Amino acid sequence: MKIIVNGEAQETRAPTLAALLGELGKSEAKVATSVNEVFVPKHQRADHVLHEGDRVEVVAPRQGG
Repeated sequence: MKIIVNGEAQETRAPTLAALLGELGKSEAKVATSVNEVFVPKHQRADHVLHEGDRVEVVAPRQGG
């Protein structure tokens, strides 16, 4: 299916947000996630089903000031 990840079109077979993070090599990373501009907490990623055209954001925290 085609989705948008951090503003870029991407083809994926991942059925869930957790599976997508695995495809991206970020399954163990400390990141914040949202789908279609709605925050998805870590404990809900495995149950959050992705759909054609979803807009996913994966953001890593930054330190600094």
